[in-house]
Amino acid sequence: MRITQGTFSFLPDLTDAEITAQIQYALDNNWPCSVEFTDDPHPRNTYWDMWGLPLFDLEDAAGVLEEVNACRKAYPERYIRLNAYDATYGRQTVALSFIVQRPAEEPGFRLDREEVNDRRIRYKLHPYALDRPEGERYSERS
Repeated sequence: MRITQGTFSFLPDLTDAEITAQIQYALDNNWPCSVEFTDDPHPRNTYWDMWGLPLFDLEDAAGVLEEVNACRKAYPERYIRLNAYDATYGRQTVALSFIVQRPAEEPGFRLDREEVNDRRIRYKLHPYALDRPEGERYSERS
């Protein structure tokens, strides 16, 4: 199952050249970038771990891509995304966000159904990745 979150998530994975072009677009619009990673890509998990500080001072796409690659090297089997912030509204607003790396295996989600009072039915998403402890969710299965 392929996780579809953010811009470009329904397309094939972007190449580094395509990622660089998107970074340059963000920088040309004065949108500083940041890099985040997680091993729990649940749709409601909007708070991923940040790789360093936001890159407010970088004006070259190569510098941002260097940070992306450093995060890839440190976390080769985690989801990594790039965010670009638009400060024109006077608050931190994400103008562009897309996944730049995925684990080799994406286990997906299960839909749990629960019957409650008055014939109502509740549904919850359960990520299969959470069946393993943090840090081991995308390692080789034994």
